[in-house]
Amino acid sequence: MSEIIFIGVAWPYANSPLHLGQIAGAYLPPDIFARYHRIKGNEVLMVSGSDQHGTPITIKADQEGKKPNQIANRYHQQFLDSWQKLGISFDLFTTTGTTNHAEVAQNIFLTLLDKGHIYKATVSQPFCPHCQRFLPDRYVEGTCPYCGFIGARGDQCDECGKPLNAAELIDPYCSICGTPPQFKDSEHFFLRLSDFRERLLEWVREQTHWRQNVLNFTISYLEGGLKDRAITRDIDWGIPVPIDGFKGKCLYVWFEAVIGYFSASKEWAKSSGDEEKWRSFWQDEEKSYYFIGKDNIPFHTIIWPAILMGYGGLSLPYDVPANEYLTIEGRKLSSSRNWAVWLPDYLSRYEPDPLRYLLSINMPETGDTDFSWREFVRRNNDELVATYGNLVHRVLTFVYRRFDGCVPTPGEFDSHSQALLNKAKDTFNMMDELLYRCHFKEAIKLAMSLAQETNRYLEKKSPWEVIKEDRQAAADSLYTALVVISCLKTVLYPFLPFSSQKLHELLGFEGNVKDDGWQLRSPSPGQRLLPPEPLFSKLDEELVEEETKRLGLPES
Repeated sequence: MSEIIFIGVAWPYANSPLHLGQIAGAYLPPDIFARYHRIKGNEVLMVSGSDQHGTPITIKADQEGKKPNQIANRYHQQFLDSWQKLGISFDLFTTTGTTNHAEVAQNIFLTLLDKGHIYKATVSQPFCPHCQRFLPDRYVEGTCPYCGFIGARGDQCDECGKPLNAAELIDPYCSICGTPPQFKDSEHFFLRLSDFRERLLEWVREQTHWRQNVLNFTISYLEGGLKDRAITRDIDWGIPVPIDGFKGKCLYVWFEAVIGYFSASKEWAKSSGDEEKWRSFWQDEEKSYYFIGKDNIPFHTIIWPAILMGYGGLSLPYDVPANEYLTIEGRKLSSSRNWAVWLPDYLSRYEPDPLRYLLSINMPETGDTDFSWREFVRRNNDELVATYGNLVHRVLTFVYRRFDGCVPTPGEFDSHSQALLNKAKDTFNMMDELLYRCHFKEAIKLAMSLAQETNRYLEKKSPWEVIKEDRQAAADSLYTALVVISCLKTVLYPFLPFSSQKLHELLGFEGNVKDDGWQLRSPSPGQRLLPPEPLFSKLDEELVEEETKRLGLPES
């Protein structure tokens, strides 16, 4: 019986290009997961969009002397182009700037207000006397009161992950001009987060399938107590508060952005021609997964579930498989210091699958991992080209040349051949379980292990020599290798969709590799192959020096 899988993916701020840290942390994992479930025949909805209302957009607009919507639209289009080139297969990638999103967010606000989960209170807000404006969260920086990190923002500390209010910062200052802010009274709406603490704790403690870091962080945070949080702010860029008397105030981005998962689902349903289609992903026996970086954990395991509990009638997250951080050349990624590998920059020079491979086999699932150009070249040349690509190319080339371009007809399989075929079946089953549980790194390592085992099998069988004396024996071992290669193109499809589709066609199969389903489909004897082509290209070692120079690294 097929499953219904909802996949919510973190909404990137539309103020800068995407970088590899974001891809490894939040965007490649859900695509692998979605492709796996689709090829399994499950019903999948994967949504996200550009966050247009975050203060990073207004900061960028101020810097460039442009309107926020001009900045947001520019990067939204760039995101769409990057997803297409990298193969990130969203069912819908929208924006928080749609009328639909505003209506859904305002509806949830009014429902929570009507149910007593939101209340008004007068609070002291930071006001910059130099800029003559109230300062949104990210316009205020200072020292974190919890961990002492210098450079914490008024919404969150990036060092310890704690959500903050600007008034909590030690020695706060305006991030635009550096002036210490004054604090003036302003009336705002607050979400009664404190009322949900016990219910959230009870629910979270039942999520034993969550990654340990996510579970431990969330429980520890809840046990420390929850404070009510303002969900409106003094700013004119965003979704207006739908209450008379609050002109010039908008819904706080941290509150309305998570609602985007729900509003995007409704938008997708409308575009499908069935406005109620979203219900099967939010109200039935579905499982909902939220893919994010670790800095977003509290928003998806505490705040969003609290909003859902208060609103009622919608499913809580089933899993939040948050990833750790990706460092670049051994240093913490820093967009402001240009210490990043930008995705559009990468895609302008290299193919997508080598990057997907490296980030998959080096995914920061349980701890921080590092990206280096030297490792990128090594993994591509030694593993994709020499191990997997070479296996495919030499088998297809030899079969095409010596068996008239057709799959040979096997006879009896000896014990070695049968053992390899059994390993292929076992790989299918084990990868099925690993992918289902979001263990992507372990799964792709298993696939590459099968490729290595098949290379060893061919070295032992040596069909290129055996064919001179025993054509049938050579046909048997080559057919065995073709079956394993067919297995690999299927199990690696979630990770390497472009090369898997190419291999699917080279093997003589028609249509899309996804349409074959999650099964080991053996090529039929006599099936006509396409003229062989390499799956991957070897990279020149010189690019290591060229690319590291782009990061400002000294020459080695």
